[in-house]
Amino acid sequence: MTITAGAPAPGAAPTTELELLDAWWRAANYLAVGQIYLQANPLLTEALRPDHIKPRLLGHWGTTPGLTFLWAHLNRVLRPREQEALFVTGPGHGGPAVVATAWLEGTYSRRFPDVSRDADGMRTLFRQFSFPGGIPSHAAPETPGSIHEGGELGYSLAHAYGAALDNPGLLVACVIGDGEAETGALAASWHANKFLDPVTDGTVLPILHLNGYKIANPTVLARIPESELRSLLEGYGHEPFFVDVHAGEDPMRAHARMASTLDRVMATIDAIRESAASGSTSRPRWPALVLRSPKGWTGPAVVDGVQVEGTWRAHQVPLSGVREDPAHLAELERWMRSYRPQELFDATGAPVAALDALVPAGPLRMSATPHANGGELLRPLRLPPIAEQAVAVPAPGDATAEATRVLGGWLREIIRKNPDNFRLVGPDEVASNRLQDVFDVTDRQFEGELLASDEHQARDGRVLEILSEHVCEGWLEGYLLTGRHGIFTCYEAFIHIVDSMVNQHAKWIKVSRTIPWRRPIASLNYLLTSHVWRQDHNGFSHQDPGFIDHVVNKKSEIVRVYLPPDANTLLVTMQECLRSRDQINVVVAGKQPEYQWLDLDSAIAHVQRGIGIWDWASSDAGTEPDVVLACCGDVPTVETLAAVTLLRRHLPDLRVRVVNVVDLMRLQDPAEHPNGLSQREYDALFPPSTPVIFAFHGYPWLIHRLTYRRANHDQLHVRGYKEEGTTTTPFDMLMLNDLDRFHLAADVIDRVPGLAVRHAALRQHLLDERLRCRAYTRSTGEDAPDIRSWAWSG
Repeated sequence: MTITAGAPAPGAAPTTELELLDAWWRAANYLAVGQIYLQANPLLTEALRPDHIKPRLLGHWGTTPGLTFLWAHLNRVLRPREQEALFVTGPGHGGPAVVATAWLEGTYSRRFPDVSRDADGMRTLFRQFSFPGGIPSHAAPETPGSIHEGGELGYSLAHAYGAALDNPGLLVACVIGDGEAETGALAASWHANKFLDPVTDGTVLPILHLNGYKIANPTVLARIPESELRSLLEGYGHEPFFVDVHAGEDPMRAHARMASTLDRVMATIDAIRESAASGSTSRPRWPALVLRSPKGWTGPAVVDGVQVEGTWRAHQVPLSGVREDPAHLAELERWMRSYRPQELFDATGAPVAALDALVPAGPLRMSATPHANGGELLRPLRLPPIAEQAVAVPAPGDATAEATRVLGGWLREIIRKNPDNFRLVGPDEVASNRLQDVFDVTDRQFEGELLASDEHQARDGRVLEILSEHVCEGWLEGYLLTGRHGIFTCYEAFIHIVDSMVNQHAKWIKVSRTIPWRRPIASLNYLLTSHVWRQDHNGFSHQDPGFIDHVVNKKSEIVRVYLPPDANTLLVTMQECLRSRDQINVVVAGKQPEYQWLDLDSAIAHVQRGIGIWDWASSDAGTEPDVVLACCGDVPTVETLAAVTLLRRHLPDLRVRVVNVVDLMRLQDPAEHPNGLSQREYDALFPPSTPVIFAFHGYPWLIHRLTYRRANHDQLHVRGYKEEGTTTTPFDMLMLNDLDRFHLAADVIDRVPGLAVRHAALRQHLLDERLRCRAYTRSTGEDAPDIRSWAWSG
């Protein structure tokens, strides 16, 4: 077929490539409008009646015709090239478009056999959209070919680059809405092109779709001169290509311009990749496509005397009174018939055979690509034995190590064994977080200018660092959703920047787990270090453990929170996280030198239990304890054991049980979390009548929230971070928040019946010790020598 402008005669079969494009586009638009409005009469075999219309009209028309236009034109260039491609829909609320294209391509009916490729299936397709018991209005997990729902705007381009990493044969077409382009996350994502290697990675084609308006306001990039927009994109390192579509113009002319422009875009991509394969090391200037089209293109131009097409009024449902207003109903029928459905669907309701000539074959269809169902491509990581990196611990407290540095040695071996499906991402903190051993086998990947003074920077590498948590999160999500593995390492206080992103990913996983054809993907793993208790040098701004609280709000079957107390438990925990699927794992571990408590065998057993009594630190000798000292987190564990030594010295007859928690969710009732301890198991650890002093890494009320159903909840007293901080010493930070050893020991005296009166002098001594330590820090700038030199005495 040839590219020529000019519309075919009504009723004629398409004979040119542009006529076929236009027919396919019209079919997709018809299906999109039907999803928004109809629950019956899908082929308009009779005049529309109010009962054919859904009672609630939900959906977004404004962006939809641009999305279908782009999908059709991408198919035209993809089919002859047999090019693998993924379509990322930034304006995910344009769900009618991507559902329509998946049904047209036949993928939807293969994934959902009850939505057959005929009139009955079309009726089901229409009725289920934004309907109770049906599918959402966004490009959700239910949508074949989607890895990006677009519920919250800003993440599409980062997801696209994550998908392209280590996928040299993949083209990721990322449509960016002009409203989305105003977000900070998207603005930072433009810099991701400085990290994509044209030899080892795939290609991302950003497509900026300018239709002029958000919900009620004009968009910034649509209202600046084209010269300024061109300069902006060039400044980001792209070569921009523009296609402008005007309201009321012959669509065939728009097809001709887009087809010609997209041919030049693909030729530019080919030239870049060929040059790189031939040894060029210059950073590519990848193309970016800008489509300017009217919002609500091809929909009603004027409704009730007010302009709709090309304005913000086309954003959602252009005709809102269809059931009640006969004029609106007649206008809807004229609108749908303007696509000439009798030319597009046969007597059974199936798309006419000619339309299939535009669609790539099998898994090369964008709606059927396995890259959008990453579990189909997932290969298990080859995990090296953790024993090779484990710390020798002859007895508890007899060794010192930096937990994350030990982990870094193991990650180095993972990278060595998995050179193309594992990534470590973070905001300029890999070395700061003591993981620098990975640089023995890899570099940071960076395509910008490299200088002789740089260390571990190269065109290709397993480590990605950019000072944007949004981009790091988006990269890793896109990488995982397309079938690979990775870890996001970050300072604990600043992981909050991606709170909304983890919300979206958690929702995606939650729904995906209920869809049989969505295969499980590798878990999203966070390693949070430089944590609240060792940010004394950076001060209050860097002291926040609240990401844990945020994550535990998500569906219980998805989230896990681990606080390993030492290096060996960290190794075992990360091994479990990297083996898991369809979860969000949050691991909090320190990077500073700390005492080591468990040898590897003990650490394995402890992590498998998730919670357990440390007999070697306890003095209840198999009897019912007078008090339970529980701890969760590396620094709280140290303070708990230090409090135990004080109690042994001053109250040698007191029966103390020490319980350490690694898996935080073990505290919860099993009815609330699958990892929760049964009531019997919980009561065995925490007898209902026994006071519990709990030293917790984070905000203390989280422990109360997790244990509110437990029999001994009234006996539970939690110490943790209570939003007191500053630039000070490590031990002073603990004292500011009443998590220090002296306060924990005093809590025991307060809580164990009979001790408060008999040992009032001891309690006063413990509080005096706090005053002594506080005075020492104020006069010397460091913690007291006995605090700094404390060691577990066994």
